[in-house]
Amino acid sequence: MQANVKISQVGIYQVVISQVTWREAEEQLRRIRTPVFIEEQNVAEDFEWDEIDTTAVHLLATCNSNAIACLRIIDYQKIGRMAVLKAWRGKGVGHAMLVEAIKICKKHGSKCIKLSAQTHAIGFYQQAGFKVVSDEYCDVHIPHVDMQLEL
Repeated sequence: MQANVKISQVGIYQVVISQVTWREAEEQLRRIRTPVFIEEQNVAEDFEWDEIDTTAVHLLATCNSNAIACLRIIDYQKIGRMAVLKAWRGKGVGHAMLVEAIKICKKHGSKCIKLSAQTHAIGFYQQAGFKVVSDEYCDVHIPHVDMQLEL
């Protein structure tokens, strides 16, 4: 499944969002999540890479064949590991990924989508309709809240 999203910043970028498996795109997914989670946020490698990756549905955003963003969908009910490379943040790539993930979950019959949001990203998810459903807690030393979107 692919969806094209045009994103304007300095000029116009053609971003392709593809639904992939871990087996198909492990290298590209690691090239995004390593700098975002392991290097920028100091998440331990043994936490970042888990067995869920092999069974989850992954979305991969590319521009000119370069991997720029990703996320994973677990059982068409939970979104996780959303990462956008620093150079692409604030350009609409994350929003396009989230919209596509919601469409996929809806298509597979989900009535509610959950995610664990870093507190600095609450507003980003609220813009897509997600609501905070928990108190703040720490996960891998980063403040989070649980959020959900009723479909």
